Amino acid sequence: MPEKLNAKELCAKARRLRKVILEMCIARGGHLASSFSCIEILVCLYYGGLLKFDPRRPGWNGRDRFVLSKGHAEAAYYAVLADLGFFPSGWLDEQYRRGLCRLGGHPDHKLPGVEVSTGALGHGLGMAVGMALAARSDRSERKHVVLMGDAECTEGAVWEAALLASCHKLDNLLAIVDRNRIGSLDFTENYTSLDPLADKWRAFGWQVAECDGHDPGRLLQCLEDLGASRHPAPRMLIAHTVKAKGIDFMENDPIWHVRSLDDPSLIAEARRQVEGGGPDGHA
Repeated sequence: MPEKLNAKELCAKARRLRKVILEMCIARGGHLASSFSCIEILVCLYYGGLLKFDPRRPGWNGRDRFVLSKGHAEAAYYAVLADLGFFPSGWLDEQYRRGLCRLGGHPDHKLPGVEVSTGALGHGLGMAVGMALAARSDRSERKHVVLMGDAECTEGAVWEAALLASCHKLDNLLAIVDRNRIGSLDFTENYTSLDPLADKWRAFGWQVAECDGHDPGRLLQCLEDLGASRHPAPRMLIAHTVKAKGIDFMENDPIWHVRSLDDPSLIAEARRQVEGGGPDGHA
């Protein structure tokens, strides 16, 4: 495991990885807006001392299990895994949506560091519930963390898994919802209203917390508090985020889920904002 970073260091790590993600998506497309929505969450999990893992031994049995249910944030996931040394950083240039395509448009379980193939939304939580149940049967102390998109919370399979986790009081399971309020083509509240989302998860028997998903300090504190709780229930963190955070002409605009960043003037402006920390210098 890497050395645990403090809040300031986590911010710096997220800023550096945003630059990596941007260049990946300029070169080969990919889900830039979704990746920028959740990069601070991934950074806190992997560099904040919250997950046990060993890049030299990706299959180590004592590792915690992480499931990226919102597989369309693949660019952020790959940037983190490469930075940690799960696979060569050169793959980001050579294998992301090109060449042998080891780094495809959604994560594949054959890639070191990736537990399950994801991208068909609504299934990540159910897989994590199964892993958590298996760990309990094995008397294992490993944790299970799943990062979901809020739009996939419109899927019935999510709530079936939520009921099962609550029924079995899976306190070894933590789910995080990236609450950016945008699906693939529209705002979530325009087609299936999710609010009050926190109350819904509480009604399903989960312990729930909420925080700013772009504030590593608050994220880390909330995640540590949930992990330290002795309440016999699965944990849920609703992280309030902005889709495409840090690039003002893309923020909160559903079209950028699928639109490529290929206009030279927009590329130059995106690079300027990401290099400077966002449109206001404080992304």
